[in-house]
Amino acid sequence: MNSTGFLRELEELKDGRLRDLVAGGAAPAPDPAGGGQVRLLQIALANEIGASEMAAAWMPTTPEIDIKIALARQTGDEARHFQLVADRLEALGFDPAGFRPPASNPLFDYLRGLPGSVERVAAGLFTLESIAYGVNESFMLLCGERGDLETLRLYREFIQPDERAHQRLGAHLLETHARTPDLQARARAAVLKTIEIAAALRAGAAARLGTACFPGC
Repeated sequence: MNSTGFLRELEELKDGRLRDLVAGGAAPAPDPAGGGQVRLLQIALANEIGASEMAAAWMPTTPEIDIKIALARQTGDEARHFQLVADRLEALGFDPAGFRPPASNPLFDYLRGLPGSVERVAAGLFTLESIAYGVNESFMLLCGERGDLETLRLYREFIQPDERAHQRLGAHLLETHARTPDLQARARAAVLKTIEIAAALRAGAAARLGTACFPGC
């Protein structure tokens, strides 16, 4: 299959699998006390630094210059998102200086172990950022329901445009590099596995938090 046809098929596959994952967070819940926002934004902190570390870890062993530069961009963007969320948490009374993300995350553990550039692009820029964009849209609805208009503004004006740009960059890189049946099969497997792990993790977190409306990365 030529790379353009493959990308079209992969987009349809990804979008179909993401519908249920994103729809699970489509019912915002009120939070009159406001404390829930701090807890949810701490999840965002962990996700943003995890995504930044992931992209940075891939760079030294990624030989393709265009993919290497894309990973550098993602590293910086996710670090900037971390700082935006950290500043917002500080304004809400939480000291981000003492924040420590979980030592291990099954999704980031899987992603860091991907050996090839095409799998990394497919799982990271193409899929993880699509997940982030979708679940962030639900989180933004929740922020609006709770009256947290400043967090809503940060996501609408800064974070979401970057997530969309990352996903589009990933699509372009896949069209450029996933040109053989073997590479296309690897990309497809990475997309499906990323969604499978993310869905399981988000389902478990939703059960603990009492809401599926929490941000991605």
